Amino acid sequence: MLNDIYNKRIIELAGNIPRLGRLPDPDASATAHSKLCGSTVKVDLKMDGLVVTDFAHDVKACALGQASSSIMARHVVGSNANELRELRETVRKMLKENGPPPTGKWAEIALLEPVRDYKARHASTMLTFDAVVDAIGQIEARAKQPA
Repeated sequence: MLNDIYNKRIIELAGNIPRLGRLPDPDASATAHSKLCGSTVKVDLKMDGLVVTDFAHDVKACALGQASSSIMARHVVGSNANELRELRETVRKMLKENGPPPTGKWAEIALLEPVRDYKARHASTMLTFDAVVDAIGQIEARAKQPA
């Protein structure tokens, strides 16, 4: 039932998103868009080596996209590239393959577990994870280019 996914905590997260806005000089920016619902998340990322040092985002999404973006913003700074790639894959598997939710500092994502029963909501829930991994890829690709 939709009440399972739009519970009180999801609404609280959606209504209190940290790090909104844009960074003045990001190392990379990425946009993820859901064609199905029209939700869009734009992220700006700064990294020192493999570690995220700053993050901001512009979130124009439904409550689920807002809630997942809110969780991302609370924990992304200090996270490393491999951790964030693994997180994206764990959330994808949680939604699409009945995998377990992440643990540790990302455990709050378990709130989004009921979304697995609503395929139409998967894309908006994944936006922030997709955009962050895209931005990391951009930064790594530039780092590999000869000076």
